[in-house]
Amino acid sequence: MNKKALRADILLLLTALIWGSGFVAQRSGMEYVGPFTYNAVRFCLGSLSLFPIMFYRAKKNLTEHADGSWKTLFLSSLAAGTCLFLGVTLQQIGLMFTTAGNAAFITGFYAVLTPIFGGFWGRKTGAWTWVGALFTLAGLYFMSAADNIHSINVGDIFAFISAFFWTAHVLLIDRLVLRNDPIRLSAGQFAVCGLFCFPFVFLIEPHISVFVANIAPTLLEKGTFAWLPITDIVAGLVSASTIDIINLLIPILYGGLAAVGIAYTLQVIAQRDAPPAHATIILCFEGCFGALSGILILAEPIGRWTLLGFALMLIGMLLSQWEVIIKSRRKEVV
Repeated sequence: MNKKALRADILLLLTALIWGSGFVAQRSGMEYVGPFTYNAVRFCLGSLSLFPIMFYRAKKNLTEHADGSWKTLFLSSLAAGTCLFLGVTLQQIGLMFTTAGNAAFITGFYAVLTPIFGGFWGRKTGAWTWVGALFTLAGLYFMSAADNIHSINVGDIFAFISAFFWTAHVLLIDRLVLRNDPIRLSAGQFAVCGLFCFPFVFLIEPHISVFVANIAPTLLEKGTFAWLPITDIVAGLVSASTIDIINLLIPILYGGLAAVGIAYTLQVIAQRDAPPAHATIILCFEGCFGALSGILILAEPIGRWTLLGFALMLIGMLLSQWEVIIKSRRKEVV
């Protein structure tokens, strides 16, 4: 392996680590603010964090599809941002009821769904993809049911549904990036997603506690996810202690700047030199990092069924991409 490929693999591993541990930040952030507030702030921050990169690329004439119109960019950002908004909203609500590890692995189910749904757009779906889907679904069941095999965690259901929107988002970006600069498109879609969240901060978020009380009242009894309205939070920042403000800002800044801005940039840089097979395998470990971070930082419980579910889902994700991995290996040899 040459030095460039090795450096790219290290950057991809760091990307998977940031994305995986980002699920901990998403869950921790909701101890202070609601899901729509958290997503609104972090995606707007993520969009703003890409502006320096955009200006630098424009100055150095590195912008791709520079002749593309602003109308094309706007419509593309609107389409991708809407899909992203639906995915992150379901994922964030799911994190109210499930662990960071579960959410990370279940979100990774899009790695299986993408080649399957890609078949509707003329892409061939091989046998290994279907085998991988079976392993992943089996893992999803054992992981979600945990020690109670006869029930499914409602948060896992939300995360599972969100995986379909992540799949649609991947397929959509695959088309839109052909007509737009990837950095500009990312900044645009993040901005759209963040702005879409703001109305729900005031319209929906105040009523979520009623929804939680009907599904998992123990969460409110423990004080978990019993956040204040955004107006009270803003007013409270004036009189809040420095420690409280830091505890509030850390998960928001990590979710916005690290998980969105930094990780995306690292991925773009890494995939220029990383063989596709390496990128596929390494990024599949996002779920592993999410589970490990949840255990180490949030002390999330893990049992034998959960471990079995994690293992089956990881195997399924890798199997679903097996044909891509084999083809990439053959090209490297040639």
